[in-house]
Amino acid sequence: MSEGTVIIIGGAEDKVRDRVILNRFVSLAGGTDARIMVISTASSLGAEAGERYRAIFTELGVTSIRTLHAVTRAQANEEKTALIARDATGIFLTGGNQLRLSSTIGGTRLADAILDRFRHGAVVAGTSAGASAMSSHMIAFGASGATPKQRMAQIAAGLGVLPGVIVDQHFQQRNRLGRLLSLIAQNPSLLGLGVDEDTAGVVGPDHVLEVIGRGSITIVDGTTSETDAWEVRGHRPLMISNVVLHSLSSGYKFDLRRRERIASPPLRALPRRALPGGVPGEAASS
Repeated sequence: MSEGTVIIIGGAEDKVRDRVILNRFVSLAGGTDARIMVISTASSLGAEAGERYRAIFTELGVTSIRTLHAVTRAQANEEKTALIARDATGIFLTGGNQLRLSSTIGGTRLADAILDRFRHGAVVAGTSAGASAMSSHMIAFGASGATPKQRMAQIAAGLGVLPGVIVDQHFQQRNRLGRLLSLIAQNPSLLGLGVDEDTAGVVGPDHVLEVIGRGSITIVDGTTSETDAWEVRGHRPLMISNVVLHSLSSGYKFDLRRRERIASPPLRALPRRALPGGVPGEAASS
């Protein structure tokens, strides 16, 4: 048995042009042979959100697509619902409200089936709220701003597909560095992952995260940090010091277990060319 792949998407992924992120999801799920389940429980658009992704995945060549908009825990506990998930090679969680998602399906047969399929090699992807819900500790809601403050965000239990991290989305676009710092100050054992829009982290069975898409993923590591979060009252700013921060764009990789960037291949030296008079010199800068 081999774990599958997790894709955490920062929201607003490209759906009409190159569709880099959605193409990667389909490819990992089996390409044209994929069996995809779209869960739109988080969305306020109802079944419409699932149908939108059905149309996109159909355009990408997938013929087996099932959508589910479970709005009650009873629905998420139905055996027929779990059976659909157990047959899927790719499971996609839409955006919306992550607390609606986790409180509706957390601890149900559907949630168990998602984890079971993941443990047997399926790819599980979530965008926006769906990305937040991937972790064991989930940001339920919170405030924007660059300065970390006490009570800036509320944590709830997520689905636990990607343990050991806490995921925030629409990261740069909604100025969410402060709340991620505040949460890491209070929970330094977790690794903070702030994912920009139209950007995704692809995490394989080796627990290496690869960044794809247009933006960056901000990684906050509080292993060696110090804080006064335990004594700050109200909504006052808190101190967090000695945090390790990484900002990684497309193509870069990060080992989530070792908490270190995987060194990229060294850049090849620019070719040397002869200067006037036959003396070798460095290539000119452009």
